Amino acid sequence: MEGTGMLDYLIKGGTIVDGTGAPGVTGDVGVRDGRVTALGRVEEPAAETIDADGLVVAPGFVDPHTHYDAQLFWDPYATPSNVHGVTTVISGNCGFTLAPLKERDADYIRRMMTKVEGMPLAALEEGVDWSWESFAGYLAALEGRIAVNAGFMVGHCALRRYVMGADATGGEATGDQLAEMTRLLHECIAAGGMGLSTTLSHTHSDGDGRPVASRYASREELVALSRATGEHEGTTLEGAFEGCLDTFSDDEIDLLTAMSVAARRPLNWNVLTIDSRAPEKARRQLEASARAADAGGRVVALTMPVPVPMNMSLRTFCALNLIPGWGEVLGLPIDRRVSALRDPAVRKRLLERAHGPEAGVFRRLADFGKYVVGDTYSAANEGLKGRVVEEVAAERGLDPFATLIEIAAADDLRTVLWPMPPDNDAASWRLRQVIWEHEHVMLGGSDAGAHLDRMCGAPYTTRFLGDALRGRRLVPLERAVRMITMDPARLFGLRGRGVLAPGRHADIVLFDPATVGAEDAALVHDLPGGGPRLTAGSTGVVRVLVGGVETVRDGTATGATPGAVLRSGRDTSTVATPGAPR
Repeated sequence: MEGTGMLDYLIKGGTIVDGTGAPGVTGDVGVRDGRVTALGRVEEPAAETIDADGLVVAPGFVDPHTHYDAQLFWDPYATPSNVHGVTTVISGNCGFTLAPLKERDADYIRRMMTKVEGMPLAALEEGVDWSWESFAGYLAALEGRIAVNAGFMVGHCALRRYVMGADATGGEATGDQLAEMTRLLHECIAAGGMGLSTTLSHTHSDGDGRPVASRYASREELVALSRATGEHEGTTLEGAFEGCLDTFSDDEIDLLTAMSVAARRPLNWNVLTIDSRAPEKARRQLEASARAADAGGRVVALTMPVPVPMNMSLRTFCALNLIPGWGEVLGLPIDRRVSALRDPAVRKRLLERAHGPEAGVFRRLADFGKYVVGDTYSAANEGLKGRVVEEVAAERGLDPFATLIEIAAADDLRTVLWPMPPDNDAASWRLRQVIWEHEHVMLGGSDAGAHLDRMCGAPYTTRFLGDALRGRRLVPLERAVRMITMDPARLFGLRGRGVLAPGRHADIVLFDPATVGAEDAALVHDLPGGGPRLTAGSTGVVRVLVGGVETVRDGTATGATPGAVLRSGRDTSTVATPGAPR
């Protein structure tokens, strides 16, 4: 297939895996003016020819669940997602966005984002100019300065705070307040918001320790805002709910269904954990999808295809704080915290709570013998980095939890700890292989841009491809590529993205199938204010193009910022729920 005129790029002789799941074919790709112009045998002259022999040429990867809302201001490249082939991100998830925003509420929003999404306060204060009020102003502040395509949901917490002020975290909205929230949501979506995101999760609290604003919303409010979302072209719904952490109640399934049906749009939630030790949990959560489908809605579960390393420290807020009964101990001043943790009676009580039913999904963190010791800070802990706690416990003749406490206490609780994923067994992987085939399950949930010093989910794309090609090989390459390109692009109705075809946007990844993967996560101090974050480089990612412009070469950002701020309706088409009344 040929066109006319000089190409910007001719990608020559690669294995084209187009994102549809079709078998890969050897051929060329022509790129001009930000679009794919030809696939197959291309003979046109080009300003630059890329030899893709031995490489896979695929659509840019789409990450459906990120929190890059703030980071893009100081890091327009969206690192490290960019070097892992991600060309499009969806942000503004879980009800948390930086707009709309009244000046008086900026400090509150910053402190909330620090608490709930692990974004250091200094980075938010120094790295973001906070110059907007409207959602349109927020999007305009990013226009023309980012290296990835980015779409943004409208956060329920921001809507409530804007309309209700401090009363947003106190109770239900009045009729007039709900009407104003609805009007404001219409305004935000008309400006380009991708839809509504919300949270009802008990783990989400603000900088004052109170439930975030959306947790006070009534069912009426949630359904009304969902209905308003569906009055716009190319919108969707997203949320974090109580049952996402453990098991959906019947009432919550009814709510998810009602929201999707009212909007006539898909609703996706984060994140489905798959564990062979509790297979009934995933089955119950997927009942939400079945019941929504029966009612004419669609509920989609996001799930990660690889374990995401997450570290923690007993000195700073982490997932352990969320176990009932643990927060009151881990919230003590450091010296009193150390004394309490060294008390056998306190440890016994904490262990009982961590293994109890009320711990929910956080029971996964309670096998303390399987923790790996990370960075240490005292002579007493010299040589322990990289060791498993149960091995050290056996040497010392102590139980694992007591050993972990003594190691951390020697560092004034600064010790970095890495829990081993408990669901990394063969049976869990077989269960994942089955669940991935479910029509209402989609890969995603990286949380990239959030929990910066605790986890690094951004590399899931390349780690998944490496696993598909050279590891467990649970899915063939073509299916793996489709799962991180066309499938998420279709859920959001992204126009011209997710598939390589003539006329589509030239968001393209070239990778080496023999080496594609991710480096181990490493802690760096490159945030505004000098704060730490975990990041990981890629392996085997040779080129990344966004809108026909090279943004990554050999795993390093080029400095180009051709990314588009995606706007609903303009850049998305409506994905209506099957069977929903029109």
